[in-house]
Amino acid sequence: MSTTHPPDRRTARPTTLIEDDLVTSARGRHWLAVTRLAIGFTFLWPFLDKTFGLHYSTGAPTLSWLDGGTPSQGYLTSLTRGPFKDFFANIAGPVTDWLFMLTLLGLGLALILGIGLRVSAVVGPILMLLMWAAEWPFSQGSTNPVIDYHLIYALVVIVCAVLLAGDTWGLGRRWAALGVVQRQPWLR
Repeated sequence: MSTTHPPDRRTARPTTLIEDDLVTSARGRHWLAVTRLAIGFTFLWPFLDKTFGLHYSTGAPTLSWLDGGTPSQGYLTSLTRGPFKDFFANIAGPVTDWLFMLTLLGLGLALILGIGLRVSAVVGPILMLLMWAAEWPFSQGSTNPVIDYHLIYALVVIVCAVLLAGDTWGLGRRWAALGVVQRQPWLR
């Protein structure tokens, strides 16, 4: 996927593709920014809740990560279901806690700030697909055995990256102008 227009005849330099080139409606860009901020907070909130023990999704008896709680281990060992249950139980440990928490923090910050959305469009869907597999929606009693919120979240992150949603109400344009991002467009 090209990230530049043909060279500008006045400067002989390529011009960076921006969100306005893809989403021509200002109202559409604003709603896309709201969606990006919402999905970013959807990832950042569990990081904050589990780190500081705010007791929303972690529940009152659960320890915060700072107090020795294990953000992924309890879930992976006792709440997973389906054919991958043993796999998830076997990988549970301090490494999965760190990977899970850093992924939540990285995705949340990247989406809220509007930077690194291409990386988020890879990492976010991987996390969501793993969580989807851990909950195994084909089990009786699930809300929808085909499409659930994990897959919707993955699609929203991809749409935000593809449409350069970080340019509106985010740091996407400034980020794209950085030399390292110009040289490594996958960081966009």
